Amino acid sequence: MQYPDYRPRRLRKNANFRRMIRETRLSVDNLVYPLFVTFGKDVKKPIASMPGNFQMSVNYLVKEAQKTRDMGIPAILLFGIPEKKDETASGAFTKDGIIQRAVREIKDKVPDILVITDLCLCEYTNHGHCGILEGNEVDNDSTLEVLADTAVSQAKAGADMVAPSGMMDGQVATIRDALDDAGYETLPIMAYSAKYASSFYGPFREAAESAPQFGDRKSYQMDPPNSDEAIREITLDVEEGADIIMVKPALPYLDIIHRAKEEFDLPLAAYNVSGEFSMIKAAANLGWLDGEKTMMESLISIKRAGADIIITYFAQEVADILAK
Repeated sequence: MQYPDYRPRRLRKNANFRRMIRETRLSVDNLVYPLFVTFGKDVKKPIASMPGNFQMSVNYLVKEAQKTRDMGIPAILLFGIPEKKDETASGAFTKDGIIQRAVREIKDKVPDILVITDLCLCEYTNHGHCGILEGNEVDNDSTLEVLADTAVSQAKAGADMVAPSGMMDGQVATIRDALDDAGYETLPIMAYSAKYASSFYGPFREAAESAPQFGDRKSYQMDPPNSDEAIREITLDVEEGADIIMVKPALPYLDIIHRAKEEFDLPLAAYNVSGEFSMIKAAANLGWLDGEKTMMESLISIKRAGADIIITYFAQEVADILAK
């Protein structure tokens, strides 16, 4: 097909033509809304680097879950900020931990929203790393034991799905075995399978109070230049029993999302992380970008790359737009 016989602009000339042949569609069904829960009561503390997001006590979190459900968003992803932190991350797996209390309250008051629990230890350790330290290094296998206990604790509280994000070797298999042994064979795992050591996490570390107190996370999170390694990491999680695989961050790693979708026959999630969110908000606030249009274009690109599920702090804003 060549010009002048073929003119692609014929099918772009008005909105109805464009709607009719649109290849990629974003739906509220694709969205997961991340939320931060903290200790105390009647707490709703703004997160300065993430406008419109808050650290919330459980009573406010329940209201936010209700609002999210009413907007048609099917799921929330919970991150906890405990009152006390220690070397063993004990706040992650205790029966009365912040996440466990939040899950019980939400499932009691808003039973028809999916509650996904992030399964990492960085919010609970006093050093901010994602596992148990041996000297100044995160010890992989002792961390697996704590992750297993945390997964079972969250399942007992009523979590609908757990999401291990620490990038420990063998974490999916260990968690799957622990859940099965505890009688939670039907509880799915959404694995942070290709999680890069990214500079785009900065605002999240303020929100979750989880910045490492020394060093960085490059010895366990992935090196940004690597693509084939992501496929190896995802393959391991699939073989270990992951039900959903994830790429994080999303926008700087659209190529990884696309490769993962091409190579694996599992639902694929992508995390539109805090830095991606905050950049758009900051530029829109300065009048440099149309925030709404840039947001929608960004999320469509993630969907177009192959993501079935998009975890995003824009979820409620997008749901509002899609409902119009």
